[in-house]
Amino acid sequence: MIPIRTLRFLLGDQLTRRIATLTDLDPDNDVVLMVEVRAEATYVRHHKQKIAFLFSAMRHFAAELEAEGVTVDYVRLDAPGNTGTFTDELMRAVARHQPARVVVTEPGEWRVWEMMQAWRDACAVPVDIRDDNRFLCPRAAFADWAGDRRALRMETFYRGMRRRTGLLMDGGEPTGGQWNFDPENRKALPKGHVPPERMGFAPDAITDEVLALVQAEFGDHFGDLDAFAWPVTRADALAAFKHFLAVGLPSFGDYQDAMRSGAPFLYHALIGAALNAGLLTPDEVCRAAERAYRDGAAPLHCVEGFIRQILGWREYVRGLYWARMPGYAASNALEASRDLPWFYWSGETDMNCLAQCIADTRANAYAHHIQRLMVTGNFALLAGLAPAQVEEWYLVVYADAYEWVELPNVHGMVLWADGGVMGSKPYAASGAYINRMSDYCRTCAYDVAKKTGPGACPFNYLYWNFMITHADRLSGNPRMAMPYRNLARMDPERRTEIQAEATRFLDGLGTGPSASPSHLDLPVPPRRSGRTRKDSGKPTKASRR
Repeated sequence: MIPIRTLRFLLGDQLTRRIATLTDLDPDNDVVLMVEVRAEATYVRHHKQKIAFLFSAMRHFAAELEAEGVTVDYVRLDAPGNTGTFTDELMRAVARHQPARVVVTEPGEWRVWEMMQAWRDACAVPVDIRDDNRFLCPRAAFADWAGDRRALRMETFYRGMRRRTGLLMDGGEPTGGQWNFDPENRKALPKGHVPPERMGFAPDAITDEVLALVQAEFGDHFGDLDAFAWPVTRADALAAFKHFLAVGLPSFGDYQDAMRSGAPFLYHALIGAALNAGLLTPDEVCRAAERAYRDGAAPLHCVEGFIRQILGWREYVRGLYWARMPGYAASNALEASRDLPWFYWSGETDMNCLAQCIADTRANAYAHHIQRLMVTGNFALLAGLAPAQVEEWYLVVYADAYEWVELPNVHGMVLWADGGVMGSKPYAASGAYINRMSDYCRTCAYDVAKKTGPGACPFNYLYWNFMITHADRLSGNPRMAMPYRNLARMDPERRTEIQAEATRFLDGLGTGPSASPSHLDLPVPPRRSGRTRKDSGKPTKASRR
């Protein structure tokens, strides 16, 4: 082949024309390399919809580049000679094209960052690794803010980002006179309330081809493909976001913490997958939400709640990840070590809240933040599940999950495994919180009002068992003062009863096979009774606890 000036290696979650890799693209002299590799689909056993979403979005983006006159060297998963790894495919492409240099944008995950450092030695030409310009807070800027402080509070960071960007600011003051409207973001859905429908997208020919490929190559991974409706182009992602602005945002703030059986999406934007893959950018979605408020199309508490998730949490967890890795992932402040129960894969549990959230996750590769934090996450915290296993589960099951966003949220926010670097207290709750924010308890086999004994909601005695177990670590925390005052008034016999019941329950959990990369023979989780799935697997042992 004729030697080229630059080989531009574009990763699968960097699908924006404005990415640093492409900012100085010369269509006459450059080639864009894009690869589908097995290693990235299997380093954890990603939900089938996540793999399909990325492969389809990549193929659509490559076609858009080619329509501009850009030369794209696109290596499909089933292409002859595909080596299955980023490194080997880059080396093959360098040999094919003989470029003068390679340009790439920094990745979102530490393991790929380490790969990139090795490329500089392995390639026969210079490798230019550029900062990811899609984020509103560069890694270096966050590192400067974090310094050597042990505790890094999101609220402080968020206020700084508001000032830096001018979002929802009136001069030097926050719009509306306060920074955070979180107390107004905690309403349960009224009985009979009908939330809007999700705006989905029927698969086109490219997506249909990808869905068939994923089912054939990764059919034993967690999740279903039947309900695949993700936007896989920028145009569709923008259409979905505009739909949210019109029908979701005006009530998002009110009901962003609410949960309901059979309604997995409610008023949520569902833009995480598109945002994290580059089809949308954080600046444009925050500016659009702010315009909705300024134009009178959405109330301030709804817009602030949305912008806080993007400008606050998303930028914050990404900065924390890069500022504290790789050591951050190794901490385990609560010494949690219990194996992940098998029902996290199968959904087979009589705890209706968990069964609902896991079934929805299996069907849609999605659950909203309260389902992740206060249902699946709360149980993991109370049960003392091993952080690495819980974190891998979250990385596997969601279409928007990448380690940079998943690990800090789960390690710090869900499990408090970092001992307070992120959150000032563990987000532990009894069944009362789930009952207040959802309808899950109404049809549950357990009684949420019952604290112990036959039929009692496990979240109730697990909550107090958690408090008893970790009293030495947590009783001095000012934000835990109220529950520990209540615990102090509890008689010893009651404590003993709670601990015994919690132990019986936890010892009865079925763990099943692991989903780690060292156990790639994981069978497809069995169907829940009454639900049909095209890809159901062999029956396996699963706890009904």
